[in-house]
Formats: sequence, C-alpha cells, structure tokens
Amino acid sequence: MSLTFYVLLWAHPGTEDSLVAYEDTVLCLVADHGGKVLQRARSDGAEGRPLEIQLFEFPSAEAFDAYMADSRRTALASERDRAIARTELINVQLV
Repeated sequence: MSLTFYVLLWAHPGTEDSLVAYEDTVLCLVADHGGKVLQRARSDGAEGRPLEIQLFEFPSAEAFDAYMADSRRTALASERDRAIARTELINVQLV
C-alpha cells in the first residue's frame, strides 16, 4: 500500500540556508527508493511557521524506511541536527 505524507521542517535560528542545502542533498535519494517528492514549498519560517513543507509519495512503508536508513542520508545526520530544529510528518490521503 502506498504511503503519502507531508513533512514540515523548522530550522534552528540562523540555519535556514543549511536546512535548504541539506534537503537539496537528501531529497535526491528519494527516487532511489521508489519515492517521489510531489511538492516542495517554503515559507518565511517566521512566527513559528515551518520553513519548508514537502509532500511525498512512497510505494510502501518499507520503501520509506529504506530511504530513512540509506547510509548516504544517515551519514549527514550531524548536518541535519545542526540545521533542523523540528520535523513533523503527517500521513494524508489525496482527494
């Protein structure tokens, strides 16, 4: 069963460019696991809003898990931790 979800990302103060650079890198790996980035958008990140909002589709939870465990992605964990203050994942059904 396919998996569709939004990811909301908040940057640590002053690390907005680092968040974007990190996401530019790791989102290139999504297709290697059968996933698609359906949409990627940015806000100003002000007043508690997420800086980046992404809409994904993966063919299965296992495919998403494989993306999350990809060694090319996990090798960048320290970059992610420096740039990203908070992540929220929301499962959705497109209507």
